Amino acid sequence: MDWPWEIAERDHEIQNPTSAEKILLLGVYLRLTAESRVVDIACGKGGPTAILAAAYGCRITGVELRPQFADAARERVAATGLDELVEIHTADAASFPLEPESLDAALCIGATFVWGTIGDAAAALFPAVRPGGFVAIGEPFWRTWPLPEDTDPEGFVTLTETADRLERAGFALAGVIAASEDDWDRYESLHWRALEEWLAEHPDAEIRTGHEQHRRDYLRFQRALLGWGIFVGRKP
Repeated sequence: MDWPWEIAERDHEIQNPTSAEKILLLGVYLRLTAESRVVDIACGKGGPTAILAAAYGCRITGVELRPQFADAARERVAATGLDELVEIHTADAASFPLEPESLDAALCIGATFVWGTIGDAAAALFPAVRPGGFVAIGEPFWRTWPLPEDTDPEGFVTLTETADRLERAGFALAGVIAASEDDWDRYESLHWRALEEWLAEHPDAEIRTGHEQHRRDYLRFQRALLGWGIFVGRKP
């Protein structure tokens, strides 16, 4: 089934295990200014986009496949007076046209699934970033290896191998902003509350089963073993 992210993330301002403060730090690592041109791939409801545009005055193009999220991003942009800086497109990011070497920074924060792994995302975005520009890619990684026998790695690898995947695409690792346990707990707890409230009014056995399994997995091993970070790469 297509997981109901529009329900699960209805209360999220930022749809990843991070914070506004860390997104501002990301802007520092990316050397954003009012002259910067940025794309935000799978921008969701526009949380990081709005934070960065407001703080640094950069111009950002957001690309989001889910119409409900894209509409929410446009509403946020309008409400914060960022219309002249931010443009949101409802489109599949995998086929969204990007001009070669036209960007100072390309963001793909927690959305490498558009292409595959962090390495696939970095390779896809590499041509669009100017020399000396940056990518910022959010990706989970396993804190310990090997994993317990009954644990599915889900295609994620260790911290070192995650960074290696980025660098094999041609970028030099220039920074990491890791999620804390508080970031993870807030991110997951907002999911749990939204789904519990929705399920109380819309009983659905399949969604209930998936929600409870995910919650058990988080408590049983993911909170201890699964990390998440925004990996910043600089194009030579």
